[in-house]
Amino acid sequence: MRTRPQLLWLLAPYVLYLAAVPLVNRVEPTVFGVPFLFVWLFGATLLTPPLVWCTYRADRRAQRERADGGGES
Repeated sequence: MRTRPQLLWLLAPYVLYLAAVPLVNRVEPTVFGVPFLFVWLFGATLLTPPLVWCTYRADRRAQRERADGGGES
């Protein structure tokens, strides 16, 4: 069975959205007049596509290395 540790990057959006929300669920402080929770969720939304793209690139690179014979022996 082959391992694909690069797929662990896909857990980051879940952590940003679900696990961290109880920690940042506050009305104060505000950022530019917006509650911090909204700023946190907006930042997590902007960060998710680059994380998915990095995971995709790393997985493609690993698959190419396995196909070229650089994988398991």
